[in-house]
Amino acid sequence: MPFKTITPKFPLILASASPRRKSLLEQIRIPFQVIVSEMKENHSAGGPAENARALALQKAQKVAALSPGYWTLGADTIVVLGENILGKPQDPEAVRSMLRRLSGREHEVITGFALLSPDGRPVHQEAVVTQVRFKNLSQAEIETYLATNEPFGKAGSYAIQGIGVFLVESITGSYTNVVGLPLCALTRALVTCGALSIFPLR
Repeated sequence: MPFKTITPKFPLILASASPRRKSLLEQIRIPFQVIVSEMKENHSAGGPAENARALALQKAQKVAALSPGYWTLGADTIVVLGENILGKPQDPEAVRSMLRRLSGREHEVITGFALLSPDGRPVHQEAVVTQVRFKNLSQAEIETYLATNEPFGKAGSYAIQGIGVFLVESITGSYTNVVGLPLCALTRALVTCGALSIFPLR
């Protein structure tokens, strides 16, 4: 028997504290409720895409155990430069270091997402990759961007949807993936898995 589809009375559960993911779901008018998964984001020895998918699944499973019976979405975004994962900066020097490394170079932003059905089973896992190229940054630009405080709490020390858009020379792939959720891939998965009967919602 198929599960109920997402409605205002039967919302999608977003297992994320990210205000950016919340904003993206609001933008496409999918009914949802936020339940935060309190867990440390430890990346394993696997590749970045595998890590992102695995962490997204762990977040979704933790929240689904707390609030069973709903479609549940977990997500994790990773910034990768070469072989290195760039996390969220803990202090100003970390911001400076990351932005200097990203300056004039291309990096990958990978968002993994996992969808659980109302009975708690994983029904879709995917990792979407976007290529982002930064312009050459001067030390003055790095310092003035740091002074905005926007880099803190952001993987890779920047927010493409904010002031940080000035850093970006070009992107190849999904813009919303860099923000925190690949909406094209996500809405396709929601329809394919039966969480939505159609999209856009009427």
